[in-house]
Amino acid sequence: MSTAPRSVALVALTTGGRRLAAALAAALPGGVCEPVQDGVRATLTRLWTRYEGIVCVMAAGIVVRAVAPLLADKRQDPCVVVMDERGQWAVSLVGGHLGGGNELARSLARLTGGQAVITTASDVLGRTALDVWLAANGLTPEPPELVTWASGLLVNRGFLQVACDVPGPLPDDFQAVEVATAEVAVTWRAASALPPAGRRLLLRPPVLAVGVGCNRGTPVEEFDAALAELFAEAGLAIAAVRCLASIDLKRDEPGLRAFAARHQWPLVFFDKDRLNTVPVAASSPAVQQATGARGVAEPAACLAAGTGQLLVRKRKWQNVTLAVAKAAYTLSEPVPAIPTT
Repeated sequence: MSTAPRSVALVALTTGGRRLAAALAAALPGGVCEPVQDGVRATLTRLWTRYEGIVCVMAAGIVVRAVAPLLADKRQDPCVVVMDERGQWAVSLVGGHLGGGNELARSLARLTGGQAVITTASDVLGRTALDVWLAANGLTPEPPELVTWASGLLVNRGFLQVACDVPGPLPDDFQAVEVATAEVAVTWRAASALPPAGRRLLLRPPVLAVGVGCNRGTPVEEFDAALAELFAEAGLAIAAVRCLASIDLKRDEPGLRAFAARHQWPLVFFDKDRLNTVPVAASSPAVQQATGARGVAEPAACLAAGTGQLLVRKRKWQNVTLAVAKAAYTLSEPVPAIPTT
């Protein structure tokens, strides 16, 4: 499931290394030869955030010392592959899974007729790379530090016990179980709504669309407080929110925009005619008079989810109204796009 980096910098020190780098850059999609300027460390620092992958045709020890202070987060760092100037070895050094380093090393070895050197345990043992699998499915780990623990179980024992609230095939080394005995649960339900467990990794699918209505000038804190209260009472996980949705008249509402930005959620809008295509149980005369829409929160949630499956009907606070709908979602398929106007 790993994806090769789309942009790759190739750097080399020797004359032979530069010849190899030039040939590989011409053969690799997104490959660019970059000169070494002011030393290897300065060069890699300059390239670190500009490329998804970096290929260093030079000794591994030089590269290790140069990249060590640059490493921050495997979800954001570029992958690094080290090669000798004859192309005999392509060593996946950093970012083997999420960064695509293992796949890049294999691609380089195919081009040179050399050997890819892969040391990640899941690849060596033929196990599913858990971090790659959850990224490919758009799953948010909660808490994220348990991904390492669950990956260790999978590598050492050969399987994981997994419960799913969503459809779709599981890898062969995942055993489907009930949530009460699961080590990993793919669910939009809050931890408080699940059977207790000593240790369980929760993987949150992006399925909850939150429809929002609000008064003008509502501060961001009121949106946060309303959502926390609603999700706690309904047993829903905030990490499973895919987007916020409202009527297009609220595009310039500062508190709503700040609320979406604070959580890094997409914010989508629908006009009154689109909202009125969705049946609502009880229309609001006040809302209809002000906006032309029979309702905002419920129809906006349904439209953003792409379904009519309301999980939580609208609830009103002093200045905020919220409703929640669930999007269709299947494991190992592309994450559904968020419908917009």
